[in-house]
Amino acid sequence: MHATIYHNSRCGTSRTTLGLLQDAGIEPEVVDYLAHPPAKAALKSLVEQSGLTVRDAIRTKEPVHAELGLDDPALSDDALLDAMVANPILINRPFVQTELGTRLCRPAERVLEILPAVSD
Repeated sequence: MHATIYHNSRCGTSRTTLGLLQDAGIEPEVVDYLAHPPAKAALKSLVEQSGLTVRDAIRTKEPVHAELGLDDPALSDDALLDAMVANPILINRPFVQTELGTRLCRPAERVLEILPAVSD
């Protein structure tokens, strides 16, 4: 099975999710999204495929969130996506894509929803 994880190695949840993929026998494509952020259209697609809103996918605890005034309810999804691409630390993590779907894996165990069922 092919899988892609948008990974931040400094994030415990991201590391745990990567470990769950590897424990399932999957060596995912690891995208260091801080160094190589997804393009705006790709990010929008990740968010939509996950069933989230853009506001659900943004990290509100990052100082740059407040500095940019991103809690303003008048801001459009386009403006928020632009901010996330320009400041990838704002992208919540980890997003994982497999043939079975896309999830924001918070908690990490959400990745199990898009992995093949394990038979006993």
